[in-house]
Amino acid sequence: MRQPDWHLPDPEMQPEFYDDVPLKRLIAFVIDTVLIVLICVAILPFTAFTGLFFFPFLMMMVGFAYRVISLTNRSATPGMWLTAIEFRTGDGQRFDLGTAFLHTLGLNISFAIPVLQVISVVLMATSGNGQGLSDRMLGTVALNRAARR
Repeated sequence: MRQPDWHLPDPEMQPEFYDDVPLKRLIAFVIDTVLIVLICVAILPFTAFTGLFFFPFLMMMVGFAYRVISLTNRSATPGMWLTAIEFRTGDGQRFDLGTAFLHTLGLNISFAIPVLQVISVVLMATSGNGQGLSDRMLGTVALNRAARR
């Protein structure tokens, strides 16, 4: 259900939506990476341990699926959920499958080209709304999740 006339909060007028988001994104990334490693280790016996020979590729594929599925379902990964942040589109909607896929693809491209990842981290750390490179390209933003009452 679409919310009419909803706009993303202004970082100067409503900074509470963006407080500590870059730090929370970093913590969420670490949590998600640990979970992805654990999932990959759990998969290894099902590959007769041949997965050890292509473990980085396995991590990339599992990580891609992990992020797309979790972003589509909750607009946040489990790490983001634990740090109380979530993604929103420019019109305030939660991520759908297409947006989750494109955002995850952007993240993987940034990992493949380190200079893009550095640019993304600098943008997150210096912009008022904490947007990374993929966020800017898609018009998305990570916000502090509203408290559930």
